[in-house]
Amino acid sequence: MSTVRQIHEHSIEELEELAQSIRDKILHTVSKTGGHLSSTMGATDLIIAMHYVFDAQKDPFIFDVSHQAYAHKLLTDRWNEFDTLRQLGGLSGYTKPSESPYDYYVAGHSSTSISVAVGAAKAFALKNEDRIPVAFIGDGAMSAGMVYEALNELGDRKYPVVIVLNDNEMSIAKPIGAISKYLSQAMAGSLYQKLKRTTERILEHMPEGATYMAKRFEESLKLITPGILFEEMGIEYIGPVDGHDIENLIETMEVAKKLQKPVIIHAQTLKGKGYEIAEGQHEKWHGVGAFDIHSGESNKKSSAPSATALFSRALSDLACRDEKIVGVTAAMPSGTGMDALMEKFPERFWDVAIAEQHAVTSMGPLAKEGFKPVVALYSTFLQRGYDQVIHDICLMKLPVTFAIDRAGIVGEDGETHQGVFDISYLRPIPNMVLCAPFNAQSMQAALAFANDLDAPCALRYPRGAFACQEELELEPFTLGRAQLLKEGEKVLLIGYGNGVGKALEVAKEIDGAAVLDLRFVKPLDRELLKEFAKRFDRWFVFSDSAKQGGVASAIAEFLYEERLDIALESFEYEDDFIQHGKTPEVEKSLGVDIDSMKKRVLEALA
Repeated sequence: MSTVRQIHEHSIEELEELAQSIRDKILHTVSKTGGHLSSTMGATDLIIAMHYVFDAQKDPFIFDVSHQAYAHKLLTDRWNEFDTLRQLGGLSGYTKPSESPYDYYVAGHSSTSISVAVGAAKAFALKNEDRIPVAFIGDGAMSAGMVYEALNELGDRKYPVVIVLNDNEMSIAKPIGAISKYLSQAMAGSLYQKLKRTTERILEHMPEGATYMAKRFEESLKLITPGILFEEMGIEYIGPVDGHDIENLIETMEVAKKLQKPVIIHAQTLKGKGYEIAEGQHEKWHGVGAFDIHSGESNKKSSAPSATALFSRALSDLACRDEKIVGVTAAMPSGTGMDALMEKFPERFWDVAIAEQHAVTSMGPLAKEGFKPVVALYSTFLQRGYDQVIHDICLMKLPVTFAIDRAGIVGEDGETHQGVFDISYLRPIPNMVLCAPFNAQSMQAALAFANDLDAPCALRYPRGAFACQEELELEPFTLGRAQLLKEGEKVLLIGYGNGVGKALEVAKEIDGAAVLDLRFVKPLDRELLKEFAKRFDRWFVFSDSAKQGGVASAIAEFLYEERLDIALESFEYEDDFIQHGKTPEVEKSLGVDIDSMKKRVLEALA
C-alpha cells in the first residue's frame, strides 16, 4: 500500500485510484467497527493533496476534531492496523501522537486547530525553523469563537500558516453563477496571487489621490469575491475550490505554501463521497455503528430506550404543559434528543452550532426574564462552557437546568470524549445543585424537580440505556433527599445516577446488602447518611465518574466533618484518561464491570 514516502511517485490518475482505495478501506472498516464515516470519506482527496505538497513530519498536520483524519492514518503506516479502529488496544478514531509521529496533536473537540497552528508557528519562528503548520478545519467548527480569536492574532502577526477549510455542509460564500466560478478558479492560480502582490506594492508607492480609483476598484472586487471576512482579518483567501479535484488541489496548495504568510484554502467537498447511500447532508452518517454496506442498515438489534430518548420524551411532556420551558444545544440536536423539541417548538428550542460558551450564557437572561431554560450538552462538551456556568449562571443563582448527556464512559470515542469529570468540576461551584436519575421513572422525576427549582441544577445520565430498566416505587425528588431502594443489614451500596442500577445488580448476589439511591451529590442527604452510619460500618460507592472530586469524595468530606468512622470504598474511575473501546470491555479493563465489583465487595466482606 502506498505511503507518504511514495506518494510523490504517483501520477494524478494514480492518486485518484489511491483515493478510491482509501475510501473503500474506510467504508469496509467502519461498517464493521463503527466510526465517523461521511466526513472522513469527503476529506480523502484533500488529505492526499496535503501529503503530496507538505511533509507531515516536518510541516505538522493539525486536524480539527480529527474524526475526519482516517485517510491520514491510512497514508501514514497504519493501513494494516486499520481494522482495529476504535477497538480496545487498537487505533484511536482521532489523531494521537503516542500512536504515530505523523500525528502532531491530540484532538477530539472542535475549533482548536488554528490556535494550535498559531502556537506551532510561534515556536518555529523562535527556533528559526522553516516549517509551516497546516490546519485542517471543517465549516461547522468555524462557528466557535475560539477560531476567530486565533485568526485575529494570526492576521496581525502574519505567521506562515496554511488553513484548509473543508466546507462539506454549508457554503460560507455561495458561488454565484459563471462569474463567481471564474473568479474562484482564478484566485486559486499563481497568476492571480502574483498580480495581487504586484498591485499591493504599486498602491503602497502611489500618491493618495492617484490610488483613489484603484482602491475603489479593489473594494468593489471584494464585494463579489468570496472570503472578504478572511481578507479583512489579514488572511489570504483562495477559493472556493473543488475539494475532489486532486490535481487542482495540489496546484492550489503549492501556491499557498510559497506565499509564506497566513492562507486559507476554502475547499468544497461532498460528505460521504464514494458511498452513494451516505452522500449528502445526512446527519445519521456522521458517526455510525456497524452497518450492512449494501443496504446501509444498522447491525444493532433493538434494545431498551436510551437515556437520551427518555430525557427527550420527559422534556417534551413538560414543555407541552409549561410554555416557559425553553432549551438549547450546541450542534448536537439529535445526539441530545433536542431535535424533537426543536421540531415541535421551533420558537422555544435552539441549536446554536459549536458554541457551548454562547449556549450557556445565552440562557442566563432567559432565566432572568422568567423562563425555564434547559441546556443539553454532552459531559465532555460542557467543559468548554465552564467559565460561563460559573460567571453567567451560578454567580446570580439563575435557574438554568443543565442536562448532561454521555455522562460516564462513552466507549469507542475514547479519552477526549469520556464524560467522567462533570461531578468533579461542577461540585465546587456555589449555588449549583447536582442530581442524577437512574431509570425512566427517575428521569421524569429529576427533570420535573429541576424545572421547579429556583437555582441552577445539573442532572447527568449515560450514553445508551440505563443499567436499571425495572420500575420501582419511587418518591418524588426533594432537594437533598436520598431514597433507600433495598433493605439490608450487612453493607450499604450507595448508587448515584447510572450507578444505582449497577449497585442493584451487585446486591442481587450479596446477602444483607442495602442499596441507597443517593439522588443528590450536592447537597447530600446528611441526616439519612448519619442514620446509616449507625447501621453500617462499610459503604461502597457506585458512580460512572472520576474518583477525584467525585461522589465518594463528597461522602468522605461529610464523614470527616461528622467524625464518623466508616470504611468507604469507591468504584469510580482512577486518576487517568480512559482509553477507547467498547464500553463493556473498557469497564472490565478498569475493574468496574458487574462481576469485578461483586467480587471486590464479597472479598471485603469475607
